[in-house]
Amino acid sequence: MPLFITTGCYTTTSAKGMIDSPSDREKAARGIMEAAGGKLQSFYVTTGENDWMAITEFDDGADLVPALLVIGASGAVSNVKTVRAYTGSEFKAAQEKAGTIASSYKPPAK
Repeated sequence: MPLFITTGCYTTTSAKGMIDSPSDREKAARGIMEAAGGKLQSFYVTTGENDWMAITEFDDGADLVPALLVIGASGAVSNVKTVRAYTGSEFKAAQEKAGTIASSYKPPAK
């Protein structure tokens, strides 16, 4: 099943809410991902450019979009970004396929 890595930042309102009333953000992330038909593999609070990272599994990336819309519309997070992650074996298969189709591409200049 395809893996997706989503990162984002908490808003100042969220930070205040978490100080005033601490909550399990992993549980919240799991709930929305499962409601959208996916599986939360792992959830981390991070330092640096992003405040959190979720690694999820979805049959199709389009199934993740509704969850991200709900999360974004809540106003609780900002700067949400998602990338598709590939396992080593998936990337090896892509390399092998590239080898079989490489001769079909003609670059504009050499």
